[in-house]
Amino acid sequence: VQLQASGGGLVQAGGSLRLSCTIFGRTFSRHVMGWFRQAPGKEREFVAAITWSGGTPYYADSVKGRFTISRDNAKNTVRLQMNGLKPEDTAVYYCAVRSVYDLRSSPNDYDYWGQGTLVTVSS
Repeated sequence: VQLQASGGGLVQAGGSLRLSCTIFGRTFSRHVMGWFRQAPGKEREFVAAITWSGGTPYYADSVKGRFTISRDNAKNTVRLQMNGLKPEDTAVYYCAVRSVYDLRSSPNDYDYWGQGTLVTVSS
């Protein structure tokens, strides 16, 4: 199983980026896909998650109202639309799959991880 994340880059504060993550090598059923991020010197933290059925997503308070997670099951892809970016959003962003069908926010509850994509927000 391989998760490939893309879409990171450098953006000014207030700008937008869209991250994508595609699963290769396996088709999961009834799973959860999530986004996490890790800033230098900090622990990996939850950003957003969505179930296989695309039901009500789950967001960290710090991104609620600015970020939107969505998925395209036909393409085995999850996306993270990030608007109103702030310098404190700067981090490496990781996508992950949880093979149990309930929304969780702990990195320990996710089974497969992508390689990460760097998002840098300048002030």
